[in-house]
Amino acid sequence: MTDSPHASLDRIDLFRSLSPEERAALAKQCAWRHFHAHEQIVDQDSETRDVCFIVEGRVRVVNHSLSGREITFDDMEAGGWLGELAAIDGEPRSASLVALTETWVAFMSPRLFQETLMTHPEVGWMVMRRLARMIRQATGRIMDLSTLGANNRVHAEILRLAKPGLKDDAATAEISPIPIHSDIASRVSTTRETVARVLSDLARDGLVVRKGNALLVTDFERLEAMVEDVRGS
Repeated sequence: MTDSPHASLDRIDLFRSLSPEERAALAKQCAWRHFHAHEQIVDQDSETRDVCFIVEGRVRVVNHSLSGREITFDDMEAGGWLGELAAIDGEPRSASLVALTETWVAFMSPRLFQETLMTHPEVGWMVMRRLARMIRQATGRIMDLSTLGANNRVHAEILRLAKPGLKDDAATAEISPIPIHSDIASRVSTTRETVARVLSDLARDGLVVRKGNALLVTDFERLEAMVEDVRGS
């Protein structure tokens, strides 16, 4: 159904090469749903293979260990998409999706998604580039988890979070909102206490400063050097 005021794919990065008419035609074939904050959008164990397009809001990609420990993979803002792996290969979901805010999602069937990739080469190319980026990021994460100590993994995660907020002077970077300790811990496989201690050490050294509801990295190059020195890059 497309009677929602949010039922438009115009903000979805994957479809920016399509005409407004083509995006509207795809939107009519999607299923649209609203989710409240903390509501589950897709369960890893579900049988669905639809691709999820985040039209409004923000979502988190998570998995759970056998002991119930939550592992965070990534957060996705409006304009992004998730779930293409299951739509492409027909295999089970690789992770679950949870809404972090009030969120609107367009669900596209695997058949329609595959047809769109085949009939619009620009869309297919973007998906291939995204899959290549995912492989590179996964490789880097595996290396960090295998070779870095817990403190260094926290440094690396702070650096990753800071990059999108790098200022024009390339010296400072802002992370907004301030990351929650448990979220960082779940990303780098450590404890909240370790994250709190590392952030406290960085603050004591003047490398991070709280600024309202944001965390300011005061010397981005120094933090980057700390991470790369340990990585051996």
